[in-house]
Amino acid sequence: MKKEFVMRGKTDSGGQEILEFGGRQKENKNMAYRLVEFQLYPSNNIGATNNELQGSITAGKTAITPTDPDFDDEALIAVATMSLHNDVAYGPFFASVINDTFLITNNLILMVQDTGGSNLAVNWQCRFEAVKMTDAETAVTNFKQYSIFDE
Repeated sequence: MKKEFVMRGKTDSGGQEILEFGGRQKENKNMAYRLVEFQLYPSNNIGATNNELQGSITAGKTAITPTDPDFDDEALIAVATMSLHNDVAYGPFFASVINDTFLITNNLILMVQDTGGSNLAVNWQCRFEAVKMTDAETAVTNFKQYSIFDE
């Protein structure tokens, strides 16, 4: 089994994607996954428009709006922001905050938003790392994620 893998895609501004882990868990008993990288990038009209992109990854039942993240919410696993302006006076800006201690065993919700005025689709990429667990760790991890999802 691969130690790392990447999920990537392009999502309409304001849109959501389900990052599927349910099938992976069935195939690989006692495996969890850790998010280690979350990046955003514009999808078109690069250099000709201002791009201000936000994204969030949630383990809960509903997405957390990336423009209003709440770090008190346990379901929020990661946020990312990216700003790329057509005026060189404003340099590029990339940042992400990832709870890389959260072990993933169920599906996640990714949400992206272009707030730069153009409302264009957003490219995103997530890198995950596989983590082998004992039976006891699997039970605790599954219960934790289920309890967050069931709130």
